[in-house]
Amino acid sequence: MRRKSRWLKCPLLLGAVLLGVISSNAQQQPDSSNAVSATTVVTLLGPKFTPPPAISKDDILVHEGQVRKDVTDWVPAQGDKAGLELAILVDDADRKDVGRQFDDLANFIKSLPKSTSVGIFYANNNTISAASQFTPDHDAVAKTLRLPLGMGVPSSIFQSLMAMMAGWPVTGARREILVLADGFDRLRRERYSPDVDTAVEKAQEAGIIIHAIFVNGTGSAGRAQIGKNIGQGNLNTLADGTGGKAFFQGFQTPLAFEPYLTQLDLVLRNQYFLAWPTNRAKNPKGELRGFKVTAERRDVEITAAQKVFVPGEK
Repeated sequence: MRRKSRWLKCPLLLGAVLLGVISSNAQQQPDSSNAVSATTVVTLLGPKFTPPPAISKDDILVHEGQVRKDVTDWVPAQGDKAGLELAILVDDADRKDVGRQFDDLANFIKSLPKSTSVGIFYANNNTISAASQFTPDHDAVAKTLRLPLGMGVPSSIFQSLMAMMAGWPVTGARREILVLADGFDRLRRERYSPDVDTAVEKAQEAGIIIHAIFVNGTGSAGRAQIGKNIGQGNLNTLADGTGGKAFFQGFQTPLAFEPYLTQLDLVLRNQYFLAWPTNRAKNPKGELRGFKVTAERRDVEITAAQKVFVPGEK
């Protein structure tokens, strides 16, 4: 009887093992009846801002937590997918001497491909004013650059960012912002402004990438070392959270923008549309979901947002 009972347990154990395998596989693949495609734009570069090697979809790994996801799309943002809307947002609290670098900025604008529409905007009073709406006429856009007002009024560059994103229609093109600011929140004047994280979340929800160049600001906040430290930390948070790049030359306005704009141009020319299947969010309004994208190869650097928006259940 003992031998018989021991053998009778084997099918039960085998069944439990198989059930565990099936359960594990079910966790790794989204429910087909509740699946949706998560999509984002990522940047692929070689070491130290060099052109990347050719990378195929099979070289890309996407994880949500510990779960690896199947990559369904890995499409270069080139050809008929090259469309880009690039907003250049200048903080009116910047010092006026940033104008010395505007020749570099104008040359950068003029050098962009025709597939890129550029707009110039100024941040002030917690909102924005447009010097130029988005257009592929780069020469015309470059002429609309003006000096910042150079006023350290109590306003928030982050609320201006959110106002811009809220009024930005979706056209199917990539949407990216280059911010020229010191990153200090003059409205709240707090070490950790909650508007920074909110701006990151709004950008993640909209799929907007934010880049930044640190520029000296006016007023006591613009002069104080602690204000500069806080500001650069805020700009890093914006870039890291949305998949962008933040550029600094110490704690001063760069002597020239050209080196950083050359790097930014390399970023914009080496982006990919990435997609993978995932389960819809239980919240009908959708949710931001963390993910990580890496490559099998070690000679590439992939930059992506920290979270992607996932639609909710119907």
